[in-house]
Amino acid sequence: MSRLVVVSNRVALMEEGKQAAGGLAVAILAALKKTGGIWFGWSGKVVDGESQAEPTRTDAGKLTYATLDLGRRDHEEYYNGFANQTLWPLFHYRLGLISVNRRTREGYERVNAYFADKLEPLLRTDDMIWVHDYHLIPFGDELRRRGCSQRMGFFLHTPFPPPELLTALPNHRDLIRELCAYDLVGFHTATDLRGFCDYIRTETDGTVEQRGAYGSAMIRAFGRTLMAKVFPISIDTEALESLARTAGRSRQAERLRESLVGRRLIIGVDRLDYSKGLPQRFAAFEQLLESYPEHCNRVSFLQVAPPSREDVPEYIAIRRELSEMAGRINGRFAEFDWQPIRYLNRSFGQRVLAGFYRLANVGLVTPLRDGMNLVAKEYVACQDGDNPGVLVLSQFAGAAHEMGEALIVNPFDIEGVGDALQRALTMPLGERKERHAALMRTLRRQDIGWWRESYVDALTRAPYDFPVT
Repeated sequence: MSRLVVVSNRVALMEEGKQAAGGLAVAILAALKKTGGIWFGWSGKVVDGESQAEPTRTDAGKLTYATLDLGRRDHEEYYNGFANQTLWPLFHYRLGLISVNRRTREGYERVNAYFADKLEPLLRTDDMIWVHDYHLIPFGDELRRRGCSQRMGFFLHTPFPPPELLTALPNHRDLIRELCAYDLVGFHTATDLRGFCDYIRTETDGTVEQRGAYGSAMIRAFGRTLMAKVFPISIDTEALESLARTAGRSRQAERLRESLVGRRLIIGVDRLDYSKGLPQRFAAFEQLLESYPEHCNRVSFLQVAPPSREDVPEYIAIRRELSEMAGRINGRFAEFDWQPIRYLNRSFGQRVLAGFYRLANVGLVTPLRDGMNLVAKEYVACQDGDNPGVLVLSQFAGAAHEMGEALIVNPFDIEGVGDALQRALTMPLGERKERHAALMRTLRRQDIGWWRESYVDALTRAPYDFPVT
């Protein structure tokens, strides 16, 4: 069996992976423990001066962690700059927020080349290389330049924009050429795959051979043949179900239950980011209270939004906006014994969140654009099947492609989301149970293990050839 080499922007060491308990870290660790291999990437540390000369290696059985510290210049240009101020807004359809300059693009390319330089000596000829996310699109091309012929796969965890948006990037063609250096490119949804295929058709001399019901396509472009395929990421459904059964009785969950004093609970959990649609979500909750005043003093909305990228101006602005909105809405509707919105800028561990999900009557997941959004799946998995809550889900989340039994909404339609909240809060038990059971069948069938094995199996079988020189 070939050894697996996983490359990601951040590497979760064993202890961190256990704390994260779910998501990408769990999937990667399970795959690496099965095949043996390397998990390579940034350590998360920023150091003065130049980036680390050689990777720090930590062995754990058949698994080796290899991490690199980044110098401040590299971190600023590669991570804060091109990755998160250019590609992130572009891939989330936010052209007005894109910052484009040659310095950060060069930094992005430089760090990808630096990572390739440091990984290449660690590789074996029969390794399979699995690269993750928008930070590392050029990485496979950099390895090819160094003569690496191993099978290489890439998985994009964000949406992929249509060509009409992607071409706003001055060097979009270079970026797609780099993406075509991989043998397998994975996306969350058919919409993302279609955007990639449409670019190949309209902006290159390449060809696209559709396979199945637009679940995969053979791409021939830039002298390469590769497979592009849909692999919707998921959660460790069984483990989360088990955790939620006990977490609902935890000390924190009991404190939350007591604080509600019999009121119903709507919950949202999101990293503080402009892609999550939080201002629109706050406005929709306000619309609920305004249009259906019977919910005043009977429903509370808990929004957990830990801050991220706190030195990026757009994130500073949205944090300020949400604080002002929460204060205004609470000032308008609050009673002396009831605060409509509980807005928390802090993170909680998975056990605590599982308990909160278990208590919540409505899960409100309304991003303006999202690759998948695992919170939607986590909320459903944590529900009590005998008395489940209702998921209100944005049509622009990747999860909506699999979770049609949720109440699907347009997050830009504030009144429509308010009406969906009313429907969720008044939905009969029988309908709630039917919807929840259908959602759980999908989550049990297509869990994180299914995602991991599907991708690795496809990479094992992927056709590949080498660049034309």
